[in-house]
Amino acid sequence: MEQRTTRLTVLIDPRKKELFEHLCAREDQTPSQVVRRLVRDYIEQRLGRPWKPGESLDEVLGDAQPGDAPGRS
Repeated sequence: MEQRTTRLTVLIDPRKKELFEHLCAREDQTPSQVVRRLVRDYIEQRLGRPWKPGESLDEVLGDAQPGDAPGRS
């Protein structure tokens, strides 16, 4: 697990937030846990491979082929 964290502020409709928190609680997960999983899944989908904890942006970009657009598959 990552050692350092940073804050991500997201604006969301209050009703959607309430439902999200309720669904997270039903799965015995915090909203932060679910958001971290969603972000990790998004990163891995875009990279086309598993992300390695501790892997830096430079290491990830070093995998890109010339002419590849960031975030494009």
